[in-house]
Amino acid sequence: MLVVLSDTHGRDSARLEGRTAEAVDAADLVIHAGDYMTETVLDAFEARCDIRGVYGNNDPPAVRERVPAEELVEWAGLRIAVVHGHEHTDTALSMLGRQANADLLVFGHSHAPEFRDGPVPMLNPGSHADPRWNRPGHAELEFDDVAGRAEGRLVEPAGEVFERFVVDPRPLE
Repeated sequence: MLVVLSDTHGRDSARLEGRTAEAVDAADLVIHAGDYMTETVLDAFEARCDIRGVYGNNDPPAVRERVPAEELVEWAGLRIAVVHGHEHTDTALSMLGRQANADLLVFGHSHAPEFRDGPVPMLNPGSHADPRWNRPGHAELEFDDVAGRAEGRLVEPAGEVFERFVVDPRPLE
């Protein structure tokens, strides 16, 4: 399972609880779209799980030295472009995904969980710990070898699934 997080906004811990903590512990890989907030939070994630990610606009230089602004992650045959999104319009996010020939673009920043289908589907997992007037959330994806696609869901830390989506790999252009 792939778990996608963003916008932890922590000081001392990864701020994981409930289904979010269970999902992170069960994940083969965790992607984080930035705004850990401190190096201590990044350390907590790295100690707990296999994690790849980017920095956000609120991350200090110590975090920015350890994670990139953009990353391309391969998981279960999918190419996933990751960026925080604070410097991108919706059009720029879409173009970034297309330029990376990605099957999925992951971004954060707004704290609003959403999945947008399109030429390159875009996923914002929201924030599991600091939702800021949005529903708290994270994303879970599982690859279906028979169907040849990833089936995903947006999930609250309390465990409620509030959106389901599918990501089909696209042929390299």
